[in-house]
This record gives sequence, structure tokens and C-alpha cells, in this order.
Amino acid sequence: MTSFSRVTRAVASRPLVSLILLSLAALLLSAPHALAHNVTEGDAGYIQEIWGVNIIPFLYLGAKHMVTGYDHILFLLGVVFFLYKMKDVALYVSIFAFGHSVTMLAGVWYGWGINAYIIDAIIGLSVVYKALDNLGAYQKWFGFQPDTKAATLIFGLFHGTGLATKILDYEIAEDGLLANLLAFNVGVELGQILALALILIVMGYWRRSPNFMQQASAANILMILLGVLLTGQQVAGYLASV
Repeated sequence: MTSFSRVTRAVASRPLVSLILLSLAALLLSAPHALAHNVTEGDAGYIQEIWGVNIIPFLYLGAKHMVTGYDHILFLLGVVFFLYKMKDVALYVSIFAFGHSVTMLAGVWYGWGINAYIIDAIIGLSVVYKALDNLGAYQKWFGFQPDTKAATLIFGLFHGTGLATKILDYEIAEDGLLANLLAFNVGVELGQILALALILIVMGYWRRSPNFMQQASAANILMILLGVLLTGQQVAGYLASV
């Protein structure tokens, strides 16, 4: 049996995990040049038209972005994959949230814009990095373990930069900007909690399986493939745009 066949068979043996990962794959395949931090046309038009402080709408937009952000979901899944204690989950998610918040808020406030394709390619690589970390690849290949907390923070900074770059494209009105950005960020964190809750429920069920470790390896290999696919899409999009 080929390696790909083993991966497919092992992942498919857990319907919930298979559904989540394969749904993300279908989303990536259905949008060859999609930006992971894209804002829908309707939301973009709304952002451009409103003025002043609009707390509730920006809370909603932030939560919607996180819940529908497949790059965030993949990375969060990788981060918590082998975290069994809630205090560890809280620590790593807080580190990621801090990094994400800093660059999102600062990026929009100070107008730091970076090509969205480049940022999203790096975010795709963050998924690859974390899945390889979960597989113990760095220990096997290089004989050392990178600082997982530092890596989570660094990639959190990139995730926030990606969102800030996209928001800047839509030129949010300066009137009420700070309050709206803070509301958006709170919404992002609320959406992250919802996504994380679903991930933890699925993982809690899955970990009770006696074949969890074998299936976990297959799932992380699939995550690597998804991360490579996401990165490749962004590189292709960048080359097509220059």
C-alpha cells in the first residue's frame, strides 16, 4: 500500500476529523487563487460605507472572519493537536491571539501593508511547519526541538499581518477607527474560541480511540499537504499579479 493510500485510509477511519480536513481541502481546491484572509465583497462594501463607531457590526465581522478562515483553523488544529491539558491549550492559544492582535491592530493603525499573497504563502507554511513539528520531524532531521511558544508567537504575528493587509485594501474610515478595530479584534478572538471549542470536542472524542497515534500521523501528513497547497496557490497568485 502506498504512503498516500495509508494516509487516506487512516484519516477516513475517523469521520469527524476526515470531514473537517477534507472540507478544508475542498475549499482550497475550489478557489485556486483565494486569499486566506479575503473579505467578502458584501462585507468589504459595508466596511467602506460606514462611518463612526460601529461596535456590533465589527464584532460580527471579526468573528465571521475567524470562523470561516481555513488557514486559522488549520493552524489552531496543529497547535492543540497534542495538547491534553486545558492550561496548555489556553497558554498557546493566548500566545497566538496576542501575536495576531498586535500586528492586526498596529498594521491597520499605522498603515503597514505587505503583499497579501506573500503573507498568505507564509501562513500556509505555518501550517506545514506545525504539522511537521507534531510529527517530530525536527528532532529526527536536525536533532533539536524548536521553541514551540516562540514559533506560535511568530506565526501569530504573520496571521495578524495578513488580516491587516487585507483590511487596509478597503480603507476603513478614520472616524471611529480605533474603537472599530478593537471591536473587530474582540470578534476575532470570540470566533477563535468558537472554532477552538469545536476542535477540542472533536479531538476529545478522537483521542479515546486506541488507534489515535497512527491516525494522528496520517492527519498531520494531510495537514502538510493542505499547507503546501495553500502556499502554492498564493505563490501562483503572486506570480500572476506581477
